[in-house]
Amino acid sequence: MSGSERHDGRGRLGNALSNLAVAVGCVLFLGGFAWGAVVYKPYTVPTDSMSPTVNAGDRVLAERIDSGDVRRGDVVVFTDSTWGDVPMVKRVVGVGGDKVACCDKNGRLTVNGEPIEEPYLRAKGASANGAPASPQNFTADVPEGQLFLLGDERSTSLDSRVHLQDPGQGSVPRGAVQARVDAVAWPMNGMVGRPEAFAALPGGVSSDGPLPLQAGALVVGVVLILGGSAYGPIAARSARRSRRPEASAGAH
Repeated sequence: MSGSERHDGRGRLGNALSNLAVAVGCVLFLGGFAWGAVVYKPYTVPTDSMSPTVNAGDRVLAERIDSGDVRRGDVVVFTDSTWGDVPMVKRVVGVGGDKVACCDKNGRLTVNGEPIEEPYLRAKGASANGAPASPQNFTADVPEGQLFLLGDERSTSLDSRVHLQDPGQGSVPRGAVQARVDAVAWPMNGMVGRPEAFAALPGGVSSDGPLPLQAGALVVGVVLILGGSAYGPIAARSARRSRRPEASAGAH
């Protein structure tokens, strides 16, 4: 095989690999984007009732879930006529059959008598010896099929505590939940974690959503598209440069 044929073969292989990388990258990018669009819905949070976890004006990504998948500790988007019939964002602290109360002698929320450590009530770096988990004491028995919800900004949040005198003692039906907040997309504050304190209770906490996998597919897709697009011209240029000395040598 002549040098020219060898270099041409190398150039064709480079072009083939380049095209393959771009094709796979497009599949990953478009697939990840479509997957995310099906699973997640964006919401803009209008108030500071979930601060510091989610602040007013934050853009969040909420995973569409079945009401049966809701667990304690989840930050959910729900709509209930008693609460104004508009989408609201709160944290689930009690499910059907739970007795939710506040506060114990250390100022903590309790669920079925178990004290719950709630680090998400404080900004990062803030002292653990802060205000109690609720400025007012309360007790609620959550009916089956219902959820008891609180905002993380307990001093101003209008949540289940406001509706304690309503039927269900401030709880809302599981079916009112539309989605679970998995991440703050803007500003990019990252994933909303699952509180460890609820993990020991029956049912545990919910598993992480697929957002990291979807984001990974998007990133890998972009890298393959850009890398494949750049590799083809580089390989062709390299093959042309390799042929030039041979052409010069043949002329002599």
